[in-house]
Amino acid sequence: MIVPSIVIDESKCDGCGLCVNACHEGALALVDGKARVVRSDLCDGMGDCLPACPRGAITFSKRESSGPSVSIPMAGMPGTVSAPGVQWPIQLGLVPPAAGFLRGRLVVGADCTAFTADDFKRRFVHGDPLVIGCPKLDPRDRFDKMADIIRENDIGSVDVIRMEVPCCSALVRIVRAAIEASGKDVELREVVIRRDGSIQ
Repeated sequence: MIVPSIVIDESKCDGCGLCVNACHEGALALVDGKARVVRSDLCDGMGDCLPACPRGAITFSKRESSGPSVSIPMAGMPGTVSAPGVQWPIQLGLVPPAAGFLRGRLVVGADCTAFTADDFKRRFVHGDPLVIGCPKLDPRDRFDKMADIIRENDIGSVDVIRMEVPCCSALVRIVRAAIEASGKDVELREVVIRRDGSIQ
């Protein structure tokens, strides 16, 4: 059986312990000043530890439960490759601010848009990096990293793809504030999707 497994690069780990606190399963611990997997059987593969690491020291792999690990690293992390438009992770809460795939045109999509607009990836992503989130349901502090994402990466423009519903307009305000906080001159464009999937 294939099971998820995390890999920690100890040369990058500074022992801050943020990943240990983020792991709700108790699979991680600090050992001799470094984060270590102490209970691999408890790791659920959901990746709460991944965005918590400020050093990019954590990647994921898959392994046979009775055999050795076969590395399948998370795209955008050091030593990994991401194919255009299919980088992983895409959920804003899981994307490290300094992920290698964050460059050029960034697409910020509201969660619902991909389920409302037919062929979302082909119509709006065009092989560029994508992050998704919900300004109503996600904790607001999850969006605080947007300013860091823009500040720390070579991003020239941001396209916000949102729904026509009022709560979704907050996504544009959040991204605009993040651009201002970054101190960079980044173009912001907005695409509004109607509930029938057409563009407003």
